[in-house]
Amino acid sequence: MQADTPSSSAKTKLRILVAKPGLDGHDRGAKVVARALSDAGYEVIYTGLHQTPAMIAATAVQEAVDAVGLSILSGAHMTLFPAVLDALRGRGVGDVLVFGGGIIPEEDEAELQRIGVSALFKPGTSTRDIIDWVERVVRPRAEASRLK
Repeated sequence: MQADTPSSSAKTKLRILVAKPGLDGHDRGAKVVARALSDAGYEVIYTGLHQTPAMIAATAVQEAVDAVGLSILSGAHMTLFPAVLDALRGRGVGDVLVFGGGIIPEEDEAELQRIGVSALFKPGTSTRDIIDWVERVVRPRAEASRLK
């Protein structure tokens, strides 16, 4: 691990789930993000392709993750994000931060954020921007919840 990575100090190791919900078979972006997060020192659980919202929520509970990242390129983002958020709430972990990436039209971004998606990273976003968001948003929340 490089000395300049955000989690190279004695900070708590964050656990991040990266999932591909639905029938979308394009997983290169999810794998790139998962690898970048892992290289930055986070513990990453990658579920692989064709996950249902229930499967994603079950894994989030089982792995006690701090955040769930969804990669959606199929155009089903307005169905899959709400379904995953509902499944997380149904499992009692509705407070887990959900972020995502993929092909998401600008006109859908505000609605997704309104229903609880914390951040959206579109094609062309650098992995550094995603890591910076994790440090700025996920880490403080995770560390505060561990103090309770």
